[in-house]
Amino acid sequence: MVSVGQHFWEKLEEVIAAHRLVIDRPAGTKHPRHPDLVYPVDYGFLEGTAAADGDGLDVFVGTSGEARVDGVLCIVDLLKQDAELKVLFGCTPAEMRSIAEVFNSGPMGALLIERE
Repeated sequence: MVSVGQHFWEKLEEVIAAHRLVIDRPAGTKHPRHPDLVYPVDYGFLEGTAAADGDGLDVFVGTSGEARVDGVLCIVDLLKQDAELKVLFGCTPAEMRSIAEVFNSGPMGALLIERE
């Protein structure tokens, strides 16, 4: 029997497999409105999907070389007064921690949930 958690990760991987991933902010890119925020790994979205903000589901793509969902980041943004889920795909543990640190500053708070 598949655990509830495992089912979640598998469904996220199905969503990623079914949609084109667009990288619009390569690693090292500064956020267009917040230049202090630098993306530690490639960042983009899945075409044809919808997240809480109405845009495509956000995905960070790491350098592990594995095509799997490694975790998610739950973010609360006080400036935008919203919360979002961002998918961590092909990320090493160090990359996941680095991404979480970026979003745990200023008006944002982030919770990293790593896949076992």
